[in-house]
Amino acid sequence: MANSTETGISKTADALAADFALFSDWEERYGYVLDLGRALAPLPEALRTEANRVRGCASQVWLVSDVIDGRLQFRGDSDAHIVRGLVALALKLFSDRTPAEILAADPHAIFQRLGLGEALTAQRANGMASLLRRIQADARAAL
Repeated sequence: MANSTETGISKTADALAADFALFSDWEERYGYVLDLGRALAPLPEALRTEANRVRGCASQVWLVSDVIDGRLQFRGDSDAHIVRGLVALALKLFSDRTPAEILAADPHAIFQRLGLGEALTAQRANGMASLLRRIQADARAAL
């Protein structure tokens, strides 16, 4: 049983895993990830700064976090379509969570569970790991 601090993230991960299970192959799953990216609100140009850039990503990726009522609100974007979808997945999981919830979760295990570990190129997997480290760093800073 999940502890109470990871219940929200676990429930979202369960829902995403169920969504991914609806697709028979990775081509369909990639289409779903692309759709998530298309639905992601664009990050305003004014926030596409060096300070908001996620280092370690081959594509340009930006992440902005704000603490509102004790919960981290993330906004993000990328100049690459598939990466934009991966950013959208991460935001679905970790936005509107407390720092403690984010730090209690194992994001790498969640993305492995979704099957993304073996589906991503090494370069994209490294970029995803950089994004997840940044989310956790922002959560630690918000404590």
